Amino acid sequence: MSSGDAPHVSRCAWAGTGPLYCDYHDQEWGIAECDSRALWECLMLEGFQAGLSWIAILRKRENFRRAFAGFVPETVARFGEAEVARLMQDGGIIRARAKIEAAIAGARIFVAMREAGEDFATYCWSFTDGQVLSGDGITLPAKSALSEAISKDMKARGFKFVGPTIVYAWMQAVGIVDDHAVTCFRRGQA
Repeated sequence: MSSGDAPHVSRCAWAGTGPLYCDYHDQEWGIAECDSRALWECLMLEGFQAGLSWIAILRKRENFRRAFAGFVPETVARFGEAEVARLMQDGGIIRARAKIEAAIAGARIFVAMREAGEDFATYCWSFTDGQVLSGDGITLPAKSALSEAISKDMKARGFKFVGPTIVYAWMQAVGIVDDHAVTCFRRGQA
């Protein structure tokens, strides 16, 4: 039984738009993620989502994982023009050259950070001193002062497709901020 089969459970309003969203909400969205690779994967997928709907990314997520070697940064960092050309022909993913190149560059940044002794998860959570922030549970802001600060820092490091709105959506997805509705059963469970 999928989590979407339990209609009596109170969820965030957006989660009721189909079983894929419902399962994503119940099993992933807003759960505090502390794995560096998973945090990076989600950030890259949020970048691919720019200008599109998140459901489009969810529907293609397994294709993205296959195309990007499981989002293993060390592997993606070695991608060159041949891999870019291959990805541009892959109908299972979003074929936007700038986004593909941004993901490859993001992998190289991730690897460079690690080689310099900086763990990506530690970096991500440093902006909140390792604490989950709580939204008001009523509104879903598009960005915040913190997402603007993180965006600015990420851009300075060379990341692309990390504007304040994308960063805020990522913060929600990986549980840095708990924006579940006050009536949602997931609220406070990060």
